[in-house]
Amino acid sequence: MSDDLVLLENWAAGLLLKLAPARRRAIALAISRALRHSQQQRIAAQMDPDGAAFVPRKARKKLRGKQGRIQRDAMFTKLRTAKYLKAKATDAFASVEFTGRAGQIASVHQVGGEDRVTSHGPRVRYSRRVLLGFTKADRSLIRNVLLENLLYRLA
Repeated sequence: MSDDLVLLENWAAGLLLKLAPARRRAIALAISRALRHSQQQRIAAQMDPDGAAFVPRKARKKLRGKQGRIQRDAMFTKLRTAKYLKAKATDAFASVEFTGRAGQIASVHQVGGEDRVTSHGPRVRYSRRVLLGFTKADRSLIRNVLLENLLYRLA
């Protein structure tokens, strides 16, 4: 996977160096926004970048009145919103990242780490759910957005 990204980076580097910094930043921002949208859709579908479904929530004690609603609901509904999932860009890079406390929560799930539910609560082990990652479709999306912006410049 990383080899494909290196090839894409090498292919685009020569083209991008010929552009003005403001134009490079605009292209990087377009790429990061497209990637954010792609990541949001994938998280909404509850899928890892490799196409596997997220590990479901752990079973909880039956709470009166809940009827399993929390168990059935999709995970990360607020985490995938633009408020927490930011698209950033400069003339040198484009990134999609989680910010603040949402970033800490996402990083625990990304690697399957251990965290406290509340500040003084017990430590809980979370299953690995890869929230951010490149799919084959994302790589072609980057290439298409790049070509689209370069062709727009030439037209």
